[in-house]
Parts: sequence; C-alpha cells; structure tokens
Amino acid sequence: MGFTFFKNIVIITIFSAFSCGNSGNSKLKIQNSELTTTATVITAKDTVKKFGRKIKGKSTTHIYTGANQWQKYMPLLKGKKVGIVANQTSIVNDTLESKDELRVVDFHLVDFIYEFENHVTKVFAPEHGFRGKADAGEVVKDGIDTKTKLPIISLYGKNKKPSPEQLADIDVMVFDIQDVGARFYTYISTLHYVMEACAEQGIPVIVLDRPNPNGHYIDGPILEMEHSSFVGMHPVPVVHGMTIGEYAQMINGQGWLKNKVKCDLTVIPMQNYTHDTPYSLPIKPSPNLPNDASITLYPSLCFFEGTPLSAGRGTEQQFQIFGAPNLPSEFYPYTFTPVANEGAKHPKFKGELCNGLDLSATKRMDRMNLEWLVEAYVAHGRTSDFFTPFFTKLAGTERLQWQIENRYTYYEIRKEWIRPLAAYDKMRQEYLIYK
Repeated sequence: MGFTFFKNIVIITIFSAFSCGNSGNSKLKIQNSELTTTATVITAKDTVKKFGRKIKGKSTTHIYTGANQWQKYMPLLKGKKVGIVANQTSIVNDTLESKDELRVVDFHLVDFIYEFENHVTKVFAPEHGFRGKADAGEVVKDGIDTKTKLPIISLYGKNKKPSPEQLADIDVMVFDIQDVGARFYTYISTLHYVMEACAEQGIPVIVLDRPNPNGHYIDGPILEMEHSSFVGMHPVPVVHGMTIGEYAQMINGQGWLKNKVKCDLTVIPMQNYTHDTPYSLPIKPSPNLPNDASITLYPSLCFFEGTPLSAGRGTEQQFQIFGAPNLPSEFYPYTFTPVANEGAKHPKFKGELCNGLDLSATKRMDRMNLEWLVEAYVAHGRTSDFFTPFFTKLAGTERLQWQIENRYTYYEIRKEWIRPLAAYDKMRQEYLIYK
C-alpha cells in the first residue's frame, strides 16, 4: 500500500506546503485517479536528506493509517466543501528507502487535501491548538493558518462544539487526530461534540483512524455519568482500549449523542494493525506527552494532576516523573525543579526543588499502576487537602478517593473493577474494527 507516486527511485514532492518551500510547475496525474497536484520530481536520495525523518520502530514501517488510505476517502470529498478537525498529528506519510536507512516523508493532512484542489473551507482545532503548542487547559483562539490562509476555529475553551453558523459552509467533515487511549485525554470529547454538531446539521463525518498506543488493554474505574465533564464524557474505563475510529462507532451505536441523534459516520480503517501491535507515535500528540514512556505512564500518572503533586510538567520528563518539595527524600530520591517551558507556562512548584521518582525507564505497560498514587498519599501525610475536586473528574467516580483515604490496598481497589470492566469489554466488542 502507500502512495504509488512515492515508489522506486523517483519521488514526487507536493508543491509548496509539502516541500518546505520547494515548488514546481509540472502536473502529475495519479495512477487510477482523476486527482491532480502540482509537483516537483526529485531523487530519493535528495528527499531523504531534505524532507525525511528516521523510522523510530518497526511498527511504523507497516501500519498504514486511515489518512494514508487516500484512495478511500478522496472520492468522498470530491466536489464537496470540506471541514477538517486536525492538529499536528494529522499527517499523511510514506516510507522512503535509501541504501543505508529507511525514512518517512510527512505531509500535513490539511495541506494534502487542500493541494488536491478540494474545496477546504475551514479547519477546527482541539485542545493544544492546530499546531499543538498550547498548554493543557489553555484557551485556544481562532485564527488563520499561515500556510493555507484557511480560517481556524477553536474547539477548546467556551466553544467546544461547532455552532450551526460555523458548519453552514461545510458539506462533509474530516476528523483526523491521534489519540492515546485514556478517557481523560480530551480529543475523544472533541470527537463527541463534532459528531453531535454534524449529526444535528445533517453533515457526514469521516474519521481517519490511527493506532491507539494503549489499545492493548482496558483498565480503571468506569465513569459515573454524574461526574461527566470534558475530561470524561462517557461511561467507559480510564483506559478504554479502542482506536479513535472504533470509539466514534461506539459513541454513535450507544446513543451517547444529545437526544440520541445518529451521526452519518464513515471510518477509514488502518491496514496491518491489531490492538496488540506496539506503536511508537512519530509525532507527540500534545506538548507534555513527548515519548513512548510518557504515553504508557499517562493513564497512571495523570491522577497526580488532581493532587498537589507534580507529574513532571515544566521539565523534559513530563508524565515520566512525579514529586513535590515535601516528599521525604529517603523514599523519593530523584530531584527536579520545574520551570516554564512549552506546554507548561505556569507549572506546579515552579523554581522549587522537588523530591520524587523517575519512571522514565518504564516499558510498555499492560495495566494502570495506582501504587505510586497510594504511596505518595501516605508519604504526603494523608492530609485532607491531598485530593482536589479535579481528582474526581479524572477518576469519574468519588469512590476511588474514598478507597484511598480509607486505606484500601491497590489490589483491593482493582478487585472492584473486574466485573464492570468485563461488562464494558463485552459491550465494546460490537464496535471493534481490529482484533
């Protein structure tokens, strides 16, 4: 699979936005397609040198994302006014082979669709913004994309759901954002509101599916709907075990949209992917999830966001370390000092020396670990101010805090999850695309 115009020695580099400023004048007719684009022909060697990035893992070379299945979704866009929900992870790519290495060339989906002479009318941006630079929780403002000059509409802040006016000039909506498989990661909440708004206006939604790096397991308490919020909208566990395309099908099938409206949904599936397939994200999905270790630890360490402790924001080891100034150094020997940086302008304990643990060597996990949280609660002195109201939103239930405060062991807590997780797993089977 992949793009036929990238094969062998001759490489086609898409005009302007795709080629880092390199432009050309020739017209390329893609095999078995009426789609055309302006292109420059250069050698594979030059492309690898100028535009490629090195392959990070074997999985990257053989999993083809929904965005890469352009033959399946481009015909659905032809002659339509297109809206796109995207961020920095919305990448179309292909592999390039040279004598001594394998590399990938990336094109942003917005640039890709726009250059194929489709009528893209606007772009919608989730939390962290279109280019993924904003802090968690920071208001993302509307703007103009500097490359395409398309209007960018923020779907974070007060405007989480596209309005009828914002959808008035759209015939079809494309959704392509990399998720990490945790209920409190807000991209699935944005997905919900996009599907709901489009269903109400009769606009089809096309989801371009991507791997879930935590898709090989399910774990955690099931959200109780009285604690529903933007960091948890649906009755699913913390680790939901679904790709973004599968999750979209579940939202639709379970009637979770307002007034039980149904979205006209099409999922463009991946090829060569299973839920057990390890996958290293080629682009960080948000500023504070920079690598594989942070992504595998995120479902466990995000709970510290609802406590006085730091989860590493303001360092280069976000969601790989945790700590606080008052943790005892004999049990928490790793030290760090948070500073303002990309994605954390005002981190907890800015400029203060913190004692904690370094978990950055952690390999791929197959369950959440709450022992770190329980032990930190004890080391912190079991004080009444350890848990903030945000903790309940993250947990999706008040019971987890109650269990920890009442000295339940980690294993006693997990035991209560067994039956609810089994019921959830049975329900989700109906919506799985990959086994």
